[in-house]
Amino acid sequence: MFKYKYDQLFKPTIEALKQLGGSGSINEIEEKVIEILNLNDDEINDIHRDNTTKLSYRLAWARTYLKKFGLIENSSRGIWALTEKGLKATIDENEIKKYVVEKSKENQEKSATISENDINDELSEFKWKEELLEIVKSIDPQAFERLCQRLLRELGFINVEVTQYSNDGGIDGKGVIRLGGVMSFHVVFQAKRYRDTVSASVVRDFRGAMIGRADKGLIITTGSFTREAKKEAQRDGAPPIDLIDGNDFAEKLKDLKLGVETKLVEEVKIEKEWFENF
Repeated sequence: MFKYKYDQLFKPTIEALKQLGGSGSINEIEEKVIEILNLNDDEINDIHRDNTTKLSYRLAWARTYLKKFGLIENSSRGIWALTEKGLKATIDENEIKKYVVEKSKENQEKSATISENDINDELSEFKWKEELLEIVKSIDPQAFERLCQRLLRELGFINVEVTQYSNDGGIDGKGVIRLGGVMSFHVVFQAKRYRDTVSASVVRDFRGAMIGRADKGLIITTGSFTREAKKEAQRDGAPPIDLIDGNDFAEKLKDLKLGVETKLVEEVKIEKEWFENF
């Protein structure tokens, strides 16, 4: 079981970014935190909800607090980096929590805690993704395969076919991806409408089915992959397999506007000082 609270991840997150050269993706930060804390497989794979581990969820809370305190920042491409303050600061968990809670009270004037529904928090990402994935998990299995087929077509695949019912050794479909209009790669995929984690054995079995049939393999799931599954997918000496977990799946549906609409909310702010100085 994962025992670390979000505030206990402040220091490991900062240390992870320092070891990564000052910046890193969410996955890179998570892997580095795993090394720093020497986490075991049970701690790493402990699930918070269907497609999110407790480690990932609490690291997101930690990043939110550290960002509000001014120690880290993130770009639109999802890369997190230490600020100048973050490079020099000595981490005091209680000071950070107190500062963020007080700022939250000033801004919201109604709560002493940070709300998950705060649209400025990274954690709001979890809410819409969970809602979307619950809908996807409830659709008919064949409809899910057609959705994966549509997703791959929108991502640039051609000749995408669903083959599950041909008893093709765990392969649910196939397609071709063309790079630069010149090089083509034959890809087979497996679509798993999971609520749980996909294990390394699933990746190994899929690789056995794809060898000799395609250049690359892809596993799509509405759940998550264990760390062992991720390692197995990129194991040295074996054909690499790309993985799309529930969070990635939701992001791609959003980016491609497949059943997901993004709305910009207008915020009206009254400048009281303007009238006082009129």
